[in-house]
Amino acid sequence: METEENVGVIRIADEVVSIIAGLAATEIEGVAGMSGGLLDGGFAEMLGNKNLSKGVKVEVGETETAVDLYIIVEYGVKIADVAWEVQQNVKKAIESMTGLDVVEANVHIEGISFKDEEEEEDNDETEEEDEVTEVPRVR
Repeated sequence: METEENVGVIRIADEVVSIIAGLAATEIEGVAGMSGGLLDGGFAEMLGNKNLSKGVKVEVGETETAVDLYIIVEYGVKIADVAWEVQQNVKKAIESMTGLDVVEANVHIEGISFKDEEEEEDNDETEEEDEVTEVPRVR
């Protein structure tokens, strides 16, 4: 985006819009993370917070932008509801921070995270192991 005023020009880099979109998407409950795309085996790669623009593609014009978001959702959520909330939050964040009109906010679901279930199973196994090691000693 470029805006010319009497004082000068304001340019908002594509990367800035991507970061805003990525942050806004990950704020939504049910979004496990952003996806770096499908790997050779067909598995989506989940990205951490190191590069907040990964999993986001933007096209920025002078006054408007289109955004594609590639996300991984948590198991058990209503995917359509999560995707809609992502669209609304991304649109609101970009428009309020940059003044650009968001003409498209496309959400691509790249995978499902079972992280919570795996953590619960790991915790259960750890508790069982603790129970076994805590046998009272008789003297």
